[in-house]
Amino acid sequence: MPRIFDFGGRDVTRTVTVASLRALRHGGGRVTQVTVESAEEAAAAEAAGIEMAVCRAASVARVREGSRAIFVTAALGFAEAVTDEEVLRSAFAAVTAGADAVITGRSARVVRLLSDEQIPVMGHLGFVPRKSTWTGSVRAVGKTTGEALALWDRFRLLEDAGAFAVECELIAAPLMAEIRKRSGLVTVSLGSGPDADVIFLFTSDICGESARLPRHARAWGDLRTLNEAVRAERLRALSGFRSAVQDGNYPASGEMTPMAPLELEKFNRKLEG
Repeated sequence: MPRIFDFGGRDVTRTVTVASLRALRHGGGRVTQVTVESAEEAAAAEAAGIEMAVCRAASVARVREGSRAIFVTAALGFAEAVTDEEVLRSAFAAVTAGADAVITGRSARVVRLLSDEQIPVMGHLGFVPRKSTWTGSVRAVGKTTGEALALWDRFRLLEDAGAFAVECELIAAPLMAEIRKRSGLVTVSLGSGPDADVIFLFTSDICGESARLPRHARAWGDLRTLNEAVRAERLRALSGFRSAVQDGNYPASGEMTPMAPLELEKFNRKLEG
């Protein structure tokens, strides 16, 4: 793994870097990206060989407790980082805590604001859930010539603003393949087909935690069933505890600390005398 200094000044190794991701575009390889929010999830991702992860900006420190190696991109919240000052403060806090890049669905001007500080910025194009009122529903983007051309203009605008990568969500797969040929951005496909530099899925979908699996996703696990079993077992145990208290069965003699009768008698005499 390449050795770098992160934005916090720490001597670290990373699975990938911005430079290696850019070089990947010419080598034909692909890497994987998942969502993580805890040290446990980050450690599992690293152990599985996952190269990249996305988390909320506030979770970077927790994620780094689980993995020092994976390439972490911090998502800048819309509400937490509104003004230019807040955007910069949030971004610098995230990269100083250990993030390698930030992702934002904000305007090209905001992307430029960050890239001017040489903070690696990933944009978000295609179907952007928080802006789905503009598309009218949860649907793929770029299936018509007009929509495809408008999307291509957004790719060019994002690249001109200084982004190094873009999350491409629910873009028609044939269009994604054509855009990748023409764009200098590192492409991250979330439901946009295999023609991308990075293939991205949510950990909750991969592990089978989601109640409803999106069309573009696939589950390789069944944590939902296990979690339901855990919830049922927790309820059974808590109910058993309460019933035992009500019935007088808890605590039993073996669950209490005894006291010699003579010592108790001395105690009572002291109090009475």
